Amino acid sequence: MTQKIVMLQPIGAEQEAIIKSCLPDGFEVSAVKGRTPDDLKAGIADADYAVWWDLPVTADIVAAAPRLKLFHKWGVGIDNIDMEACRARGIRIARTTGSNSIPVAEAAVGLTIAIARRIVQAHIATTAGGWPKNEVWRKSVLVTGKTVGILGLGSIGKGVAKRLRGFDCTILYNKRTPLPEAEEAALGVRYRPLDQMLAECDILVLTCPLTPETAGLINAEKLALMKPGSLLVNVARGGIVVEADLVAALNSGHLAGAAVDVFDVEPPPADHPLLHMESVICTPHTASTAYENSRRSVSHWLGNILRVHKGEEIPAQDLVL
Repeated sequence: MTQKIVMLQPIGAEQEAIIKSCLPDGFEVSAVKGRTPDDLKAGIADADYAVWWDLPVTADIVAAAPRLKLFHKWGVGIDNIDMEACRARGIRIARTTGSNSIPVAEAAVGLTIAIARRIVQAHIATTAGGWPKNEVWRKSVLVTGKTVGILGLGSIGKGVAKRLRGFDCTILYNKRTPLPEAEEAALGVRYRPLDQMLAECDILVLTCPLTPETAGLINAEKLALMKPGSLLVNVARGGIVVEADLVAALNSGHLAGAAVDVFDVEPPPADHPLLHMESVICTPHTASTAYENSRRSVSHWLGNILRVHKGEEIPAQDLVL
């Protein structure tokens, strides 16, 4: 019997071709046609496996999937799926741990350089007919030699640390469980309690997951601890930052700039203040998306689907439920 995989998000023809080229025998794949809950419920009705990423998987969607064996995240964040509903139904959950770490780490460093050197703002002004050399000079700072704080030091955070070492940065980090000293030395990083890291860093890079502990963690109180003129880069999740507090810190000049790849609500409303601030770079949750990485990610989650089909164990680092 053919096993059916549904993609719980509309996909383009190129992406569909990559997925189909990796499919093992006996499997077929389809994608939902729209982004509404009804679209997802219709698409999952006869599926054996489902792959999700940005759109939330609610209890209603779980209930609409009588045959489903596994929800697989294309990525690592599991904050947008109802795990209790899956547990009650005996549906397993897995994620593609590490598959997007290189693209996200590269994007984080790229956004750090872009906001520090005002590259996007300079481009916009120049293509509009301006020649803003003095304005860019006045607001541009070097990344080289700065103290960078990384909140969350999983595979993505480690990738950011490795890349920024080439800029002679001092790398501080905070995570729930500090690394062994030997690993810290190998990475060239130093642990700090959160408040101390915020007070010391010139640039804060967020790479941690969204959990009950991190939701709203970077709020007005925490932002006030940061140095005047510091920068914030968020490639983690929008809900980690209280967006209204970030806007206030930017408007006051306490923060000199921010690069934001993720939002509390995605896509953000057209009147969202962060979309209209000269000191902010916004991207549409694309830090993890790199065409060259697609086949690697697809092979990762397909491998776990095949394991479930064969009755084999999902690797511990990928297994959520």
